[in-house]
Amino acid sequence: MPVPVLKDNYVWLGHDGVHAFVVDPGEAEPVAQVLQSLQLKLAAILVTHHHGDHIGGVAALVETWHCPVYGPTTIGVVDTPVGEGDTVTLTTPAARFKVMAVPGHTLDHIAYYDDTTLFCGDTLFACGCGRLFEGTPTQMQHSLSRLAALPAETRVYCTHEYTLSNQRFARAVEPNNPALAARNEADEASRAQGRPTLPSSIGMERATNPFLRWAEWPVIQAAHAQGATGDDAVQVFGTLRRWKDGFA
Repeated sequence: MPVPVLKDNYVWLGHDGVHAFVVDPGEAEPVAQVLQSLQLKLAAILVTHHHGDHIGGVAALVETWHCPVYGPTTIGVVDTPVGEGDTVTLTTPAARFKVMAVPGHTLDHIAYYDDTTLFCGDTLFACGCGRLFEGTPTQMQHSLSRLAALPAETRVYCTHEYTLSNQRFARAVEPNNPALAARNEADEASRAQGRPTLPSSIGMERATNPFLRWAEWPVIQAAHAQGATGDDAVQVFGTLRRWKDGFA
């Protein structure tokens, strides 16, 4: 379930009715309130990268619940470092996540995947992707290609409610994409009713997210109009990412 924190972040919370884990707690108090209201004990914290809006609540939650914190080795609040190829196994609630290194937004960024669910932090967004604060277009395109290769039904739990803003850009890239138009209409209705647009799915992102559609001719054409001179995936992706950085 999503726990809204800060301006537009979601902390994702999973539980079995007794114990819970949370992903990227950028703020402690809203998470603590949900745990208390549901009478849950916090058993683990999973962190995807070092930005403050993803780890700002970790210390306070650990002080209360004394639970392990899984995440990249670069983060001081992490006491159980994990990286590419590792597995995070939780007993209560029962969960088993594979760890994927997905650098680009930051160099230390990881994602957690359990065959049906993807916690991807700020690497992949609904109809978008994270800014390249530390990594290169090559790194980010490779990371996104790994996520795009997951099964279509995989549920995508990213950590920001950026969907409608991302869709404005996506429609500038592909104004004639019917799947994108239908998704935008549905997501606008969700937000009008105060409901999250998340989770998404890998299949939906493949069909509507320009940052996964670098091989589609309309997307390549849009990148060429923005200065790309080739058709290779990294150049198309990098051109789109630079365009999005300045998109109003």
